[in-house]
Amino acid sequence: MTPRGELLAPPRMSATVVRLFVQICLVIYLWRGLYANTESSAGLDETQAVGYAVLAVLANRICGLDRQAGRDMVIQHLRFGTIVYWYLRPMKPQRYYALRALGDQLYGFGWVLAGYVLCLAVGVVPPPASPSVAGVFAVSMLLGQLVLYYVMMLVDLLCFWTLRNEAALLILVFAQNLLSGVYAPLWYFPDWFITLSSFLPFQATLSVPLSIYVGRIEVADAFGQLAVQAVWVVLLALLTRRLWDLAGRRVVSQGG
Repeated sequence: MTPRGELLAPPRMSATVVRLFVQICLVIYLWRGLYANTESSAGLDETQAVGYAVLAVLANRICGLDRQAGRDMVIQHLRFGTIVYWYLRPMKPQRYYALRALGDQLYGFGWVLAGYVLCLAVGVVPPPASPSVAGVFAVSMLLGQLVLYYVMMLVDLLCFWTLRNEAALLILVFAQNLLSGVYAPLWYFPDWFITLSSFLPFQATLSVPLSIYVGRIEVADAFGQLAVQAVWVVLLALLTRRLWDLAGRRVVSQGG
């Protein structure tokens, strides 16, 4: 329903186009300026760094749908009491949540595909080095989106145990973007920061697949990263399944 609301609101569609265009232009000029006096840094040359940054902007759009305007955020449903309908329907709330997220990601993927084709045509993003790189990147990207789905689900499930957690949500979203490599590739950070992030699921969402695409992670070394992504998917799936059961015990239907 939220993507449909966007499609029926032309100003929001045009705003998305302008925002993506401005973000892509800014990261292109930023990274080209940073590489004006050097050919390589952190194992990346200018083409790889610019390609990574542009792909990060596009990939961040997959789950960038604004649900707040449509009053469709979990925290809003909890505040208004409409979350009870998720538990009164014949469909389990976690299944409804999954179908809703799938619709969001398909809508966001349309934006990403259009932007990727355009950036590829103008030479801003380099094509995959080989079919094997493209295949491994596709698998890693799929696993990364699954990890991101469960991470964002944990953020939403947190709302069941807190009364006002807008600040906590903003902090968690910031941490997700920082530790996943949205703002900058993790290869530029200190070794201790990279080591710390390796114990968290965030870099499995975006940093790993984009590093495979630009060639910072070779195909031969990528299968270990794919295994780590798969492990995170399983662990987060089990954790969120348990949390959905606990969250359901906190929902009370009155007068109906």
